Amino acid sequence: MPAPLVQATGRRKESVARVRLYDGTGRVVLNGRALEEYFPAMAQRLRVLEPLRVATAEGRFDVHASLHGGGTTGQSDALRLGIARALVTIDPDLRSTLKRGGFLRRDARRVERKKYGLRKARRAPQYTKR
Repeated sequence: MPAPLVQATGRRKESVARVRLYDGTGRVVLNGRALEEYFPAMAQRLRVLEPLRVATAEGRFDVHASLHGGGTTGQSDALRLGIARALVTIDPDLRSTLKRGGFLRRDARRVERKKYGLRKARRAPQYTKR
């Protein structure tokens, strides 16, 4: 396999996506599996490929990514951020377009920790009068 054109990292919640873009035909390989196999939900596939569509680079690059941690939502959003960052590295003129679309914003929200005396982070135990 040839050397990657560019590498970038995307993160969301507990998920980390290491993205490599190659010159190619638009294939997306995630952890050695095809995009359709890794993300069966169409909504997540569209969300992942959105930066390529906005940058009009859909058939120009092959995307190879290593994803780990978190769940499907965190991984898809981490991959989306990684692809957007890689595209900006290739063509800095795309930065304003991708930034306007919100693709370069790192969503820093995390799961709130559970507090003692509570059932979840904020959910209190049910009150019993008697």
